[in-house]
Amino acid sequence: MSRRHGLGAATSRAEALAWLAETFGAAGIEEPKREARLALCHAGGFAAASLIAEPERSLGEPAAARLTEFAARRAAGEPFSKIAGRREFWGLTLIVSPEVLDPRPETETLVEAALKILGARRRNPLRILDLGVGSGAILCALLTECPMAQGLGVDASPAAVAVASRNIEACGLAGRADIRLGSWTEGVEGPFDLIVSNPPYVPSAEIDTLAREVRDFDPRLALDGGADGLDAYRTILPAAASLLSPGGRLIVEVGAGQGGAVLGLAARLGFVHAETRRDLAGIDRVVIGERP
Repeated sequence: MSRRHGLGAATSRAEALAWLAETFGAAGIEEPKREARLALCHAGGFAAASLIAEPERSLGEPAAARLTEFAARRAAGEPFSKIAGRREFWGLTLIVSPEVLDPRPETETLVEAALKILGARRRNPLRILDLGVGSGAILCALLTECPMAQGLGVDASPAAVAVASRNIEACGLAGRADIRLGSWTEGVEGPFDLIVSNPPYVPSAEIDTLAREVRDFDPRLALDGGADGLDAYRTILPAAASLLSPGGRLIVEVGAGQGGAVLGLAARLGFVHAETRRDLAGIDRVVIGERP
């Protein structure tokens, strides 16, 4: 089957799977066969087991049209999650949109660090602040794991506030979280036991060098960290120092090679026990500081 012809109502599921894998492979997408199976299940509306049990069954016109559109968008570089409108993070299925940063697996390093630091305290009443809440992924994960905690998420994007609010509700956390529109800590009153953030940290000049899935489909507001990528930290860390309760922790995600600079800033602001934690790739991914 030629790539340019797309799919028709009479196309079998097996033929569609092969065409999708060929299309994705030609577009340079990693694991094209895996993505083809996922596309058939999501856009085609088929259960995974049916692809094995009924490979010769025809798609039908609605599924063929949905799959053809899905394939065109994915081949153009649009992330699978943005087309599907959802993303898995920390075992949660979250809503995503073009207006929010796709939650990344490496960001789970921040959640892991927070839970390890909290230890048994995660069962106690806590106040958690998420600055630049985006999709709400971090806040949803932490509130799910900390059943007595109350959360506040702040974002400068009205669209992100809407997405985060939907995710809070979908995760059954609506009674324990407030999502607000604002610039960082503007109008926020402490104290908080934990402040977290995955701020924009890509140096402005490097944005055009990012993978197209990121460069073209994640919002620039969530990527651009200024000339050296550190602008957001210069705002977040001083504010956190005044909003944390004594012994409270600040945990921020950082880009590759930025850990030392953010650690230095934390030390100058009086944070103690400052340290970094590495992600699964061995990159310093989060910086942690404690208010004395």
